[in-house]
Amino acid sequence: MYRVFVVDDEPFIIEGLYDIIDWSAFGLEIVGSAENGQDALEALKESAPDILLTDISMPVMDGLTLIREARQFRPDLKVIILSGFNDFDYIKSGLKLGVENYLLKPINIDELQETLANTIDKLNTTRPDRLFSDYDIRILRDNILYRWLTGRIAPNELNERTDMLDIRLDAPYLITAVIRTDNQFEPSYEAAQRLALQDPAMLPFVDIDGDLVIVFMIDDPEAGKAKAMNALDNMQKWLAPSPLRISLGSVQVMGIEAPQSYAHAKKAQEYFLLLDEPTIIEYDALSHRNGTDNPAARPLDWAAYSKLIKAKELDMLQAAIDAEFERYQQLEGVTPAYIQSMAIELMIRFKMELKEIKQADQPELYKAGFAQIMQADSIEDLAAVVKDAAALTVDSLMRDVKSPIIQLLLGYVHENYAQALSLKSLSQQYNIHPVYLGHLFQKETNETFTEYINKYRIGKAKEMLKETQLKVQDIARQVGYWETGYFYKQFKKYVGISPTDYKGLL
Repeated sequence: MYRVFVVDDEPFIIEGLYDIIDWSAFGLEIVGSAENGQDALEALKESAPDILLTDISMPVMDGLTLIREARQFRPDLKVIILSGFNDFDYIKSGLKLGVENYLLKPINIDELQETLANTIDKLNTTRPDRLFSDYDIRILRDNILYRWLTGRIAPNELNERTDMLDIRLDAPYLITAVIRTDNQFEPSYEAAQRLALQDPAMLPFVDIDGDLVIVFMIDDPEAGKAKAMNALDNMQKWLAPSPLRISLGSVQVMGIEAPQSYAHAKKAQEYFLLLDEPTIIEYDALSHRNGTDNPAARPLDWAAYSKLIKAKELDMLQAAIDAEFERYQQLEGVTPAYIQSMAIELMIRFKMELKEIKQADQPELYKAGFAQIMQADSIEDLAAVVKDAAALTVDSLMRDVKSPIIQLLLGYVHENYAQALSLKSLSQQYNIHPVYLGHLFQKETNETFTEYINKYRIGKAKEMLKETQLKVQDIARQVGYWETGYFYKQFKKYVGISPTDYKGLL
């Protein structure tokens, strides 16, 4: 298993990368992360990763410097850049360092997965011990055809392997179909093999995603496409009532344009997420829907979701999720990838919201949901996954309900943290003995009242240091510290550095 290290100064990005990729399915594991280049450099010496995913613009040490320094002791390190800077100088500098790819944020999941697959291929080539030694003919055939249709095989190797496997790629045109099924995969593969025995111009194989792919070698674009449609109709009849989701790519001239047909068939397959399931989706019929990946839409109103989560209003929360998906489905130009990314964002935000409320991470609640999003076949399935995540979030909060007095007290503290607060004054307000209130507070929160209020105030101070230009002493007062020296002491206790140094890192 290859090792991956992630560097980004946005915790949201790191959190998302952990969740949106099924790393183990690629034979990868994330062995660490950091929020600046300097911390990453020190960690790289210990974790010895094979692949580095890094941002460029970061505090303390930028990504380009990190790559140069890391290559001093890991010259074979594979690097993928994730950046918000679509700037030629940055891209040129990154490419000079020999990176695998320069991906722009927001991250395109398919592009990232493809880059990871290419990087693993390179690692396997340089590490032959990782390669399988017992490929059977079917696996070798699948591998060669997949590499051909993704442009990842050199012409001389392609000719050598196709001659060895007796694969003929000598037609003037081709058109590619991608087939998925909810039921057992083998019957559809066997049906395709039966058709291929009758017609050698059909080349079935299984790609890296587990999809059945059929390449139709054709002499004439129109007649060949009609013949392909007829063969696919026959497959559906043989396999009825098993539902097949069949997508058909574009007709392409044999040669360097051949991979376009496969790419278009895969893209068309995504539209089963949005459309009522037709018999076959043709890529050419989707041209009116391929206008943009960024439809003009208001950004996600997370504040409204956050309020419903904290209020534990599950019915209203799930209704808001349904409304969000319905609204996006109606937008002109919306794509499956856009809807899928919105679902992922909601999942990540549920996870982070729960972590903020409970001050404890519970990634196991959401792990299955991220996998289900990547496998969802309809927009209803996507909405259902996100609503399940909402239910898990609220359920976790319901099972963690504190005593009514402590709930009231915490609510008051969160609203009035900048004021002078003490157990004595609060005990008078809630008509309870201060000693008993202190014991109850510590029992419910696992912290003393003083520890809790200091940690909460310092958290607010960090937000203000990041988001405002106020002076440190002004921030100290706004979060409830009238003695600046005491504020510095508490800040260093909970953050590890002074507020001035912290601001210098931003």
